[in-house]
Amino acid sequence: MNRLTSKSDLERLQKELASRKEPERPVVTLCQGTGCRAYASEKIHNAFKKELASRGLTDQVSVKSTGCHGFCEQGPIVVILPDEICYCRVKPEDIPEIVETTLLEKKTVDRLLFTDPVSGEKFARESEIPFYKYQRRVIFGKNRLVDPQNIEDYIALEGYSALAHALTEMSPDKVLLEVKKANLRGRGGAGFPTGIKWETTRNTPGEKKYVIVNADEGDPGAYMDRSILEGNPHLVLEGLAIGAYAVGAREGYVFVRQEYPLALENITEAVEQAREYGLLGKNILGSGFDFDVKVKRGAGAFVSGESSALISAIEGSAGEPRPKHVNAAISGLWGKPTSLNNVETWANVPLIMKEGSDWYSGLGSDNNPGTKIFSLVGKVNNTGLIEVPMGTPLRTIIYDIGGGIKEGKKFKAVQTGGPSGGCIPEEHLDVPVDFDRLNQMGSMMGSGGMIVMDENSCMVDVAKYFMQFLMEESCGKCTSCREGIKKMHDILEKITLGEGCETDLQQLEDLAWIIENTSLCALGSTASNPVLSTLKYFREEYETHIKDKCCPAGVCKALIRYTIEPEHCNGCGRCKKVCSVDAVEGNKGSPMTINQEFCIRCGICQEACRFNAVLVE
Repeated sequence: MNRLTSKSDLERLQKELASRKEPERPVVTLCQGTGCRAYASEKIHNAFKKELASRGLTDQVSVKSTGCHGFCEQGPIVVILPDEICYCRVKPEDIPEIVETTLLEKKTVDRLLFTDPVSGEKFARESEIPFYKYQRRVIFGKNRLVDPQNIEDYIALEGYSALAHALTEMSPDKVLLEVKKANLRGRGGAGFPTGIKWETTRNTPGEKKYVIVNADEGDPGAYMDRSILEGNPHLVLEGLAIGAYAVGAREGYVFVRQEYPLALENITEAVEQAREYGLLGKNILGSGFDFDVKVKRGAGAFVSGESSALISAIEGSAGEPRPKHVNAAISGLWGKPTSLNNVETWANVPLIMKEGSDWYSGLGSDNNPGTKIFSLVGKVNNTGLIEVPMGTPLRTIIYDIGGGIKEGKKFKAVQTGGPSGGCIPEEHLDVPVDFDRLNQMGSMMGSGGMIVMDENSCMVDVAKYFMQFLMEESCGKCTSCREGIKKMHDILEKITLGEGCETDLQQLEDLAWIIENTSLCALGSTASNPVLSTLKYFREEYETHIKDKCCPAGVCKALIRYTIEPEHCNGCGRCKKVCSVDAVEGNKGSPMTINQEFCIRCGICQEACRFNAVLVE
């Protein structure tokens, strides 16, 4: 491949790639994201290749490995284009039938179609599946069309056109103005206006400036940035290059989380390919603009995702937060002006350049334009990555896209924003999801984690879980965070053990105020959200734990006891057989009893009982 030296070179290549396409030729797209790889998607790819070769169809059918399709619980996912036939939970042994039935006979393999868990309806086409139907995938949608290790796949979809347009037809000031007009807010958590951050970096004197991609995504259950970087790394690089042009940077970094080996592999390959094609390096597209990128791997610490800690890690020091008396946009990496945004934020930039700020502002809600990618997990039927316009109600996300609560149970709360987010109850399900409204409810957008809980979730236990996570991930640099979070966790643990007292709730609130107002970084200043939000919306649950020594959800082991109802027990002995501590007593054929002195409250007896004789008190 000859290096692209101008915008016209890029356009010629795009036309050439487009001319090679055969619109009616079947293309088997196979998710090769981390989740599907865990279910042997690589074996499925090989099985397709082998089966097509054995039938002499290699020249008639293409097989494309792509990034994450989003519907992760249904993986591995295979979508056959152009008809969009979508097969779920595919196994290598299914491939001969798919080739025979779908590619040759033009019929569907009904048993592999998505089946709605509530209605039982089957859906053949990807766009018809409710999980996809109610989304607006302007950023994430191209994942299913692109081989992340083939730059020409991205270029064929008009990739790098936004960069070419910016470099050849816009001044840095005009690029900056367009991003400001679009009001792109940072998708990493705080929602700070990206254009203002860029403007600060651009206006700060100095020849050396930097741009950084924060791909150190550490929230439990969140993997939006990972999936973009794995599936469409050139989208991020294009956005980064445009941002570098706007702020006057000549060097950029992609800081990838330690636990993301596939993302690291794909972004590293993308950087090398972009250099080969003249889209990174010296005199990009003949514009006179020089810009190159280095990839850095994180050290595995949750707190390294904090901006000053991340910068410290790139510099080779411990990933610990620094006092923010000077903003990174003014004095960041090696003391130079630095613009740092997360993966999803950079991925929005080419879209703004291509479609325009007016179009982008038309998506979403007031002061919250664009879309947001969420990781929808927990007690919901359809889990995975979703992309919706800002301002979409929680009810739409959980019930229309998520398919409602598993096993027909009652919704209790949804926790948004990662471990430092808050828990939102049913009464607020119709609230539009955006930065401002979530903050008003005592939660936050965060990077986009969304954990759904049902009636069997104990909110005190939920708060304790997140406080334990934050306690373990605190760098320990400031006393209020290090000691305050631990003290809050200890109080919560005491309550779940039935040892709580009424003064504990006031002490939790006092500690929360101290930690919020005296911590060095956002880990500490937002750490109290899980406790404060559950106290606000589920205070009676705390009071029941303290006053009645009872856990209404039956989660806190110290506050529950298992008993056997004699009228329902037929003496089959299954509960006795599975009990590891011999707490179940009685003779076969007669009702069993549970010796509370020996019982460890593991619940296995209840799981084993076929007659609903084991009760929780």
